[in-house]
Amino acid sequence: MNGFWGKILEIDLSKKSSEIKNVNESIMRKFLGGVGLAAYYLYKEVPKNTDPLDEKNVLIISPGMLVSSGIPTASKTTFVSKSPQTGAFGRAVAGATIGPEIKKSGYDMVIIKGKAEKPSIVIIEDDKIKIEETDLWGLDTRETQKRLKEKYQGFATAAIGPAGENLLRISIIDCEERQAARTGLGAVMGSKKLKAIAIRGTKKVPEFDHKMMLEQIKKWVNIMKDHPASRDDMKYGTGEFYAWMNTQKGTFPSRNWQQGYFEKAFDNLKEGQLSGIDPYNWAQKYVTGYHPCPNCTKPCGHIFEVKTGKYAGTYVDGLEYETMYSLGGNLEIDDPEAVAYLSMLCDLYGMDTISAGVTISWAMEAIEKNILKGDLKFGDPDSVAKVLKDMAYKKGDLGKLLSDGVRNAYRSLGKGQEFALEIKGLEPPAYDIRGIKGMALAEAVSVRGACHLTAGVYGTELVGKWWKFEGVDRLSAKGKGFEVKVHEDLMSLYDALGVCKFSRHMFFLEGFIDIIKAYTGFDMSIGELAYIGERIYNVERSFNAREGFTRKDDYLPERVMKDPIPKGVSKGSYVKKEELENMLDEYYQARGWSADGIPTKVKLFELDLEDIANEIGVGH
Repeated sequence: MNGFWGKILEIDLSKKSSEIKNVNESIMRKFLGGVGLAAYYLYKEVPKNTDPLDEKNVLIISPGMLVSSGIPTASKTTFVSKSPQTGAFGRAVAGATIGPEIKKSGYDMVIIKGKAEKPSIVIIEDDKIKIEETDLWGLDTRETQKRLKEKYQGFATAAIGPAGENLLRISIIDCEERQAARTGLGAVMGSKKLKAIAIRGTKKVPEFDHKMMLEQIKKWVNIMKDHPASRDDMKYGTGEFYAWMNTQKGTFPSRNWQQGYFEKAFDNLKEGQLSGIDPYNWAQKYVTGYHPCPNCTKPCGHIFEVKTGKYAGTYVDGLEYETMYSLGGNLEIDDPEAVAYLSMLCDLYGMDTISAGVTISWAMEAIEKNILKGDLKFGDPDSVAKVLKDMAYKKGDLGKLLSDGVRNAYRSLGKGQEFALEIKGLEPPAYDIRGIKGMALAEAVSVRGACHLTAGVYGTELVGKWWKFEGVDRLSAKGKGFEVKVHEDLMSLYDALGVCKFSRHMFFLEGFIDIIKAYTGFDMSIGELAYIGERIYNVERSFNAREGFTRKDDYLPERVMKDPIPKGVSKGSYVKKEELENMLDEYYQARGWSADGIPTKVKLFELDLEDIANEIGVGH
């Protein structure tokens, strides 16, 4: 088998054992790797109605098929589990060194099951697997991995912090300053008493045609080197379009989505002045180097350092666009040093910056409305820093209330749902979907909740075109079902291959044909690749359907459907209930699912998913 090992490493913490399981070539061709292989095995391994924090849940770590192949930006590893935050399909993706080391150790994927009796670490070195008790429990993510790497030099690491240990449903897995952040998978590691993983491999994945592969690597390195988007990514990172989102589109949510742009910052700027958190303002002052994902030739990851003043000693990968929103504009904080410091705290404690920031902004509004007590207030980073610590350690009334995200908070309080931002329990990213209606549908139907990357449709919506799509109107609810469906299938393929979605406007879909041929020997058409993406997404949706998710769970926050954007370019825009219902009907029809959003037997049989069709498929 070329391009794969055809082997999965299964580790059982309860039994302190490991086993290598073979995977036949037909399964690898159907799912490729990454999220594809992981989704299929999650469906198979986790029994129906399993509590996400029960030892029967599994944590799967699955590098994309092209990870370690040399193809530029093929760096992404997918972490999959039943989500503690949503109860649905949990997925978090990181451009982390753990992925290449898994591949170099001789495995296509690692499955971790069971629960250790005492805090433990897993050590993988090619065929040697060890499960050891550890004294690292209680340390933050950075210190944990520092000590682990001192003992296991040359190993890649992944670890949880206090948030994961305390089973926060918004906790992350940190991979050497790269975070598998969304859907609370750090709590899965914490529930298994698994503090960290260290891995090193010495093997090379066999290739079908080495010469052709080298040609493909050279071709794509040159394409990316000369692409204008690479220049902007490398200079300013993922937040390069921050000012554009505020001033040209009016779709940068702030003040807990009470506003469609960062009014406090932009309404007070003088001519030629920049918002504090705009990377065009801070990049030259604070960026001291690159922090690329493995094998990335156009790194958007930067090392952001503060060397003097109140926040001296702050060192973080960023500032990422999503964090500029969640811990910046959405909290009305326009100080890049403060936002970087809060981001670092989240990383150290092991919390998702999006979920943490959006939950805190809800609390700020609740306190202003006198339905909650606390000293949090918009624009005050000191109060945010204090509550982040309380959340991580589940201390104090406010820290405990907010520790598991906004849905748990408003349910526990019994108030505040009307201004809570969440879908399926997951807090939304930095796109005001009231003014981006295709994105509104994409977040409503996403298998993991409010997510911009499941479909990645925001670029198409905001620019108005991409790949085969042209003339897209972001303020119209018409024609969004097919658009979102196609984008979801394509992005599933990207996650299966492990290719960064910031390269989607370079590879598109056609670019993978020759790469896959050179690496695996598979002759695949564009149609087969699209089919693989559709198959993967149907497996993920089937997992959710088996766990009881239906149309009722494809909802939008009340604020999105009742409160129009008050000012700015997108003033007056919101998603009406009938618009959402019509988009859902159109989407389910494009998918070939039932009107209640359940995959049909016909569709699942068509996708060669007979076993899943017989279990959850609807229809005759």
